[in-house]
Amino acid sequence: MQTKQIEIPVTRVRRPKPRPLDDQLGFGQVFTDHMFLMDGAADAGWSDPRIVPYGPLSLEPATVALHYGQSIFEGLKAYRGEDDAVRLFRPERNIARFNRSAARLCVPPVDPDLFLAALKQLVAVDREWVPRAPGTSLYIRPVAFASDPDLHVRPSRTYCFFIMLSPVAAYYAEGFRPLRIRVEDRYARSVRGGTGAAKTAGNYAGSLLAGEEAQAAGFAQVLWLDGIRQEYVEEVGSMNIAFVIGDELVTPPATGTLLEGVTRESVLQLARDYGMTVAERPVTIGELLAAARDGTLREVFGTGTAAVISPVGELAYKGERIRVRDGAVGALSRRLFDDLSAIQRGRLPDRHGWTVPVED
Repeated sequence: MQTKQIEIPVTRVRRPKPRPLDDQLGFGQVFTDHMFLMDGAADAGWSDPRIVPYGPLSLEPATVALHYGQSIFEGLKAYRGEDDAVRLFRPERNIARFNRSAARLCVPPVDPDLFLAALKQLVAVDREWVPRAPGTSLYIRPVAFASDPDLHVRPSRTYCFFIMLSPVAAYYAEGFRPLRIRVEDRYARSVRGGTGAAKTAGNYAGSLLAGEEAQAAGFAQVLWLDGIRQEYVEEVGSMNIAFVIGDELVTPPATGTLLEGVTRESVLQLARDYGMTVAERPVTIGELLAAARDGTLREVFGTGTAAVISPVGELAYKGERIRVRDGAVGALSRRLFDDLSAIQRGRLPDRHGWTVPVED
């Protein structure tokens, strides 16, 4: 992704915070010294881009985003390689998805060149926060929200855009051990024509109860079915889902009810590079049950920025337990995780031009 040179003014902190040791990191609980801020207007776009010390935002109680959920976000990462270089992974795909979410939620789009410049310069300013230990990374969270103080139900006239950074370890406490997932057959995440393909706050708020109930029952996450028939598999709460059925890698199609994951897209490309047959097609829970019974369900795994690849060792549906590979990690899951991680950290050639270096 070629971008124009855009210089963003920086106000640095007077007293940098102590950085945690890599082995003390969790996920999304520690934040770096700086953040990117920008102001927006529905009729004039975005203005006053700046990098400032990380700190609270001042909001009126009537702020539109607090009442009506007009808010979107993204999630991507910066990785430190063994060569000490820092790289972003496919940021242009996150930027494009952010602007698709913006269009769906009536938020002004952000110029892709300015967006990428903000990402690169903010990470460069807080470069020393990018952890070095295996499995760690710098999580990047861009957010835009409606900032009008107004209780009318309508799109806001003003907006706030910010980017924050957080050094993180693995998303799941289980690490790369296979997860137990409950198939959700009561609640619905999205329906066609809704906001399922947008990365908007309300989608996640609506998923919390199902996730809490699943965790209370001993599961790491829920697998969502379609919102009409509750028959077709869609995605897991924090990631897309893929299956190896026979010799084919299968994942549900992105038809407007699930998030078009950047890691999902990358996994499909790598699988094609391996010579596998790849299919984006509807998958029913009945098909999965049948494949598990006849032994053709060889692997199940999630794909997402936070966890990269998450093997699934068990699916639970209506009292039936679907064991996958007797709970062991599959060969494709391991290969994809190893190769994606190696590309992100510069250990394997980046044949598809996925990484973007962050200069000092």
